[in-house]
Amino acid sequence: MSNRRVLFAIACLGMLAFGIVLTTLGAVLPSVIERFGIDKAVAGSLFLLMTFGILIGSLVFGPIVDRNGYKGVLLFATALIVVGLEGIGFSPSVGWLCVAIATIGFGGGIINGGTNALVADISADDRSAKLSLLGVFFGVGAVGVPFTLSSLLGVFSYTAIIASIGALVLVLLLLTAATPFPAPKQPQGFPLAAAKGLLRDPVLILMGFMLFLESGMEITVGGWTATFFKEELQIPDKRALVYLSVYWFGMMLARLALGAVLRRASPTGVLLASLSTAFVGALLLILTESVSLAATGVLLLGCGFAATFPVILGFVGDRYAQLSGTAFSIVMVMALTGGMILPYITGVLGAAYGLRVSFVIVPVAIGLLGSLLGAARVRLLAARS
Repeated sequence: MSNRRVLFAIACLGMLAFGIVLTTLGAVLPSVIERFGIDKAVAGSLFLLMTFGILIGSLVFGPIVDRNGYKGVLLFATALIVVGLEGIGFSPSVGWLCVAIATIGFGGGIINGGTNALVADISADDRSAKLSLLGVFFGVGAVGVPFTLSSLLGVFSYTAIIASIGALVLVLLLLTAATPFPAPKQPQGFPLAAAKGLLRDPVLILMGFMLFLESGMEITVGGWTATFFKEELQIPDKRALVYLSVYWFGMMLARLALGAVLRRASPTGVLLASLSTAFVGALLLILTESVSLAATGVLLLGCGFAATFPVILGFVGDRYAQLSGTAFSIVMVMALTGGMILPYITGVLGAAYGLRVSFVIVPVAIGLLGSLLGAARVRLLAARS
């Protein structure tokens, strides 16, 4: 195996690129609507197209890396992100814009799953801690795009800024090309029967459902918090966005701390404490009429959500080391499915009863996730004995 620090650095840059992928469309959407004269329905379909691309990328990467290794597929995905970013910047029509968005989504799905699986493979002794640090770089990329656009749009066009960001991703492409990667785990042929067995493995499916709930909650809070503050607490748009940034800041800060905590403490215990923190934050947000207490609730939600993905993906990497790519594909697809369904349900309920009522879905999902964690812990202990 090549130098693990270099591989970890490549994975971190890849996760930063995925953060860029997820936030670029939302950040440039006002300019896209103005440039092409599209309505909100068409604009909304662009998000659906990107999500579908990410879902397909998450589905296909696992068997590929198990059979052929990481290097080729990560090079391919990084190239797609570069092409997609340049396409978003320079597309002459909505049709070409759709192609660029699908391209960047597909590449981003591969990068997200591939970098997580790579870190799990090269971090045998502290998988959860390293996966937590990896998640920090997603936050850097996610925060960096809107910050860069807000800072530079008065000087440069969004086309020039997005094209420059795409050019910067070339650094990741060159570094990946120059670095040796671990050999494929299944060089003699992909074990199809074993892979099918994963789909019937109750522990893996249990972990996938946990990430289904977690991803759904993360995207629900991230997608609806600004609207919640505006509609339920009568906060102006600009201030509402500040409170949304508190959520992402809490998640980044907690993941940075978890990198050290998870090396010393039980991952299951850390996750239970994190879920308890998130539960308190959800109740604060739903029950209070105070803006400061609601902001505290949002901060606690961000901190409380930080542990779930690194801990559960660490469990997956430990248990399914020989087919880690395929196992990661399965749970990532389940997570993305939750990330589409729960925010949609929240919106439907919010339209009917208001967001304060619809946000009850968050503490309910936290309770379900805690119950699933208990069931998964029993099964994992039984498998070890």
